[in-house]
Amino acid sequence: MPTYVYFFLALAALIIGYFTYGVLVEKLFGVKEDRPTPVCKYEDSVDYVKLTPKKIFLIQLLNIAGLGPIFGPILGALYGPSALLWVVFGCIFVGAVHDFCTGMMSVRYDGKSIPDVVGYNLGNGIKAVMQVFTVIMLILVGVVFVAGPAGLLAKITGLNLMFWVVAVFVYYILATLLPIDKIIGRFYPFFGIFLAFMAVGLIVGLFCSDYTVLNESFLRPAVHPEGLPIWPMVFITIACGAVSGFHATQSTMMSRCITSERYGRRIFYGAMIAEGVIALIWVTLGMSVYPTPEALSEVMGPSGNAALVVEDVSFKLLGSVGGAMAVLGVIVLPITSGDTAFRSARLIMADAFNFSQKKIMPRLILALPIFAVAIALNCVDFSVLWRYFGWGNQTLAAIVLWASAVYMLKREKFHWIASLPAMFMTAVSVAYICMEPKLGFNLGAEAANVIAVVFSAACMFLMLMFGKKKALPDFD
Repeated sequence: MPTYVYFFLALAALIIGYFTYGVLVEKLFGVKEDRPTPVCKYEDSVDYVKLTPKKIFLIQLLNIAGLGPIFGPILGALYGPSALLWVVFGCIFVGAVHDFCTGMMSVRYDGKSIPDVVGYNLGNGIKAVMQVFTVIMLILVGVVFVAGPAGLLAKITGLNLMFWVVAVFVYYILATLLPIDKIIGRFYPFFGIFLAFMAVGLIVGLFCSDYTVLNESFLRPAVHPEGLPIWPMVFITIACGAVSGFHATQSTMMSRCITSERYGRRIFYGAMIAEGVIALIWVTLGMSVYPTPEALSEVMGPSGNAALVVEDVSFKLLGSVGGAMAVLGVIVLPITSGDTAFRSARLIMADAFNFSQKKIMPRLILALPIFAVAIALNCVDFSVLWRYFGWGNQTLAAIVLWASAVYMLKREKFHWIASLPAMFMTAVSVAYICMEPKLGFNLGAEAANVIAVVFSAACMFLMLMFGKKKALPDFD
């Protein structure tokens, strides 16, 4: 069978997953089309703004699809076929479920931010931890998504890197402070054009080129040039595009704009599937433009700079003009995640301090310290920030999945669609932090895996024993 068939099989699986498992998840969760959504009750022309389903879908997709579904899959290509499998099955059974449950729970909880959503289900202690943890992670996301696009813009324009860093920060400040329909709602359709050109243009360019789609050297197990293990590395490396805790902060923001619960699957589950397609394209590009994993690794250099691959692939497949437009499509993704990362951080702090955001001054008071910390972190090495983001991202996903499982357990719904992915992601995060030599505890693989399995099993036991008994506010 020709190797390019694997790409089409993976693409078909993602699409079929939306129309089958997505429908099942929607049915098990239970959509109430006649229930008033948060924007119907609290419209304020700032954060609670009625938007069309198409616009919300586009905003959600651009919000969640930062550098993760590009850089992560490029790095994940070094792990061979497991990368393709994780993008497909992770997206359908873990990531899209995570995003759908998060968005719909927030809709049920009057558009509350993710710390409140988690707190309602796992307790006030976890809520307090989540408020600090989530804001820190969102600031990290914002900083990571300043350096990446600014570096790419500097390369294709020839202008100074610092100029683009300042320009990106200025845009982020405006997008954080102004009503969501003034900047984000108006600019995102144009950003979407670049995104579509990047995704479609590059994959069409690949199939029209002389490159072999999915080189056989990548389709062998254990192909990583440095011998890194698939477990748990591939599940941390490919976060966005398979499952990402960062998405929980974005889904709750869009829950304030949705006008009916019947759009939930299309917006939350559907946007994750669309991001999975982007991740699939970049895994395929990494495995096709370069003949071997060693050749791909060599382009990225010792620091693993996936941005070099983005530039190289874009210009090889589409030439100077098309390549520049494709790079702009890549740049759009982190920018449209960075702006809403800072906006989400402001909303979480506003919810925590019960601070009305109708007027500009309260928004400015909360935004100033956020951006002060972000500017300071911009001086930290990018690779260090990315490692912390990768682990924090998947840990947040595990916590949110547990909250989703408790939500369904308490309402006597089929919680396994959330609890089994929660158990899996918990094992991934614990194994990684126990095994990682620089970021974590540098334990051996055997010890790390035993701890991970025991800890995730303990979490499942505690949920089944006490999750249903916990007194929770019932917004249903």
